[in-house]
Amino acid sequence: MKCSRSGRIMMATLLVLVVLAVSAFEIYPQDQTKRETIQAQAMGQSTSAGKQFNVTISINSYSTPDDQKTLIDAFTQGGQRALTKALSKMKSKGRVGVTGTLGYNIAYIRTFPAENGRKIRLITDRPIQLAEARESTRSKEYDLSALEVNLNNDPSKSSGSLIIGLRVKVDKDNQLVFESYGSGPWKLVNVMERD
Repeated sequence: MKCSRSGRIMMATLLVLVVLAVSAFEIYPQDQTKRETIQAQAMGQSTSAGKQFNVTISINSYSTPDDQKTLIDAFTQGGQRALTKALSKMKSKGRVGVTGTLGYNIAYIRTFPAENGRKIRLITDRPIQLAEARESTRSKEYDLSALEVNLNNDPSKSSGSLIIGLRVKVDKDNQLVFESYGSGPWKLVNVMERD
């Protein structure tokens, strides 16, 4: 199934808005001492159809309401650059490992209950590759990554999505717009919690 560009932008918008906004109210305990590990397979959609890679999420702790306020304040005062800078200064809450890379520190992560389990949402700054910086490619503007995992009580129904390159901006109507670079969201399948 192909997604249109506006469909990809809408999915990206929804994902990032929910990542930041859902924790505005405390609905699920965010403190945790037990480390969690979640594994999944990312499947390309749209222009990346047929491509795939493995993702491992290692969670040491969850973000606090103060972390959320820091990010919202940063974006309000300075847009994407300030948001990215605030994320880069946050203490790591864990790590996202992607096949073929060293992985990324998780800057902001929350969990909350869902109808048949729970959701985990995270956003982090995306390290810019040397070639991107040297060539000053357009992809440098998409310096955030976001991920959502839906952990179902029936593990065979767990799913998720990953946006590797993400940009946040304000449009002419003063609305937040979230854009995914390139292929749009990747679908997460074969999602498993590990002990």
